[in-house]
Amino acid sequence: MTLSHADATSQLMIYDSLTARKQLFTPLKAGKVGMYVCGMTVYDYCHIGHARVMVAFDMAVRWLAQLGFDVNYIRNITDIDDKIIARAAENGEDISALTQRFIAAMHEDANALGCLSPDAEPRATDHIDDMQQMIEALVKGDYAYAADNGDVYYAVDSFADYGKLSKRNLDEMQAGSRVEIETIKRNPFDFVLWKAAKAGEPQWASPWGQGRPGWHIECSAMSTQCLGNTFDIHGGGHDLQFPHHENEIAQSEAATGCEYARNWMHVGFINVDGEKMSKSLGNFFTIREVMAKFLPETVRFFLLSSHYRSQVNFSDVALTDAHNSLSRLYQALKNVEQQQDQKLELDDEIVSNAYSSAAGQAFITAMNDDFNSSAAMGILFGLARDINKAVKADDATQAWQLAGQLKALAQVLNILQQPVQQFLQAIIGDDQESSLSDTDIDSLITQRADAKANKDFARADQIRAQLLDTGIELEDSRSGTTWRRA
Repeated sequence: MTLSHADATSQLMIYDSLTARKQLFTPLKAGKVGMYVCGMTVYDYCHIGHARVMVAFDMAVRWLAQLGFDVNYIRNITDIDDKIIARAAENGEDISALTQRFIAAMHEDANALGCLSPDAEPRATDHIDDMQQMIEALVKGDYAYAADNGDVYYAVDSFADYGKLSKRNLDEMQAGSRVEIETIKRNPFDFVLWKAAKAGEPQWASPWGQGRPGWHIECSAMSTQCLGNTFDIHGGGHDLQFPHHENEIAQSEAATGCEYARNWMHVGFINVDGEKMSKSLGNFFTIREVMAKFLPETVRFFLLSSHYRSQVNFSDVALTDAHNSLSRLYQALKNVEQQQDQKLELDDEIVSNAYSSAAGQAFITAMNDDFNSSAAMGILFGLARDINKAVKADDATQAWQLAGQLKALAQVLNILQQPVQQFLQAIIGDDQESSLSDTDIDSLITQRADAKANKDFARADQIRAQLLDTGIELEDSRSGTTWRRA
């Protein structure tokens, strides 16, 4: 069910990367949301960074729907690209067979992570005509030009607002650039819209000769075809902000004369053991490699435990902590079900009561604050503590009500929805309690200190609550934090 609170829908704040501030979300059409997210280039298995983008926007779509919005969620597929061509050649594989294989793998990974399917997944190769029409409009408007080598380039000097998303000044970029000037370009920062054909590569007929599209034009053409010249939310990973999204704005607004996207959402980087994930560093992990060691719901929980815009440090220790934290939430539900000798099943009344409760109102406030899943998680842990207290006090009615609130609020994050016994058996054994070692505790205290330093106080409070749930009491002083087992 959707929220019945009229004010909840009107109080959603989203951080806009373009204006660099949170702003009240007002859709173009009342009650409807058009969202476009840059998807994957399908030449390999999706990695954990892709998982974060998938889960972050799945969470956003679910919350928008919970608020009562009719969401049209578009996530494209890049199925023609230099990397795809190179990988197919390396494998001796047909390009379409390669891309179809990895599209299927991407869907498997997304499904395992509990992500809803987008409403549409346009593929680049199905929109070549749309791209050509946009390029023709840009050439006609003197925003693009055909070079002597057969390529067509966008002229960045022609767009006065170039750099407005990434906060870069084109003159300063040119002054400090070490890019060697290519004689075929008018400006070294001009980017390709159409690439002249090369032998053995896929190619299409065009007004500029045989060739294929550049990467940036794909998303401009597909997003406007699916959502119109202007739409509500454009999202993707932080690494796409420049040059990809910057170039999308330039070519889309020049071609249509309209504002492109009204809100820009960017998901923070994932670091691995403190370093940026990179194949060259050997710290690159695919989603399926991670899920071979940790349950998919644990991975989802880990990704939602931090605000989507923050940087996240990925490690086995962090996943183990998430594993233990999620199991404690399930354990609280198990305690209630054992006390009542019945399974907790959600219905509309339980969900409605949950959102009307004090915890539910706090949850709405957290999620309406730029989809703050980290703060929302803290509310879930607070409910789990209250549940355990009610069970211990043998207050069955209170425990059952709180358990309903916990499961109902967690539903929009798509966690805690498995049968309790099934989940606990999968990760800690039937009646076996998990415990934290001294090393685990010290690691959590370090994470808490980092969270406080980054002003992520919701995460810091969540870690304190997690430790308290297992009988670990913290004491902060000027010299640091000490702990003891209660």
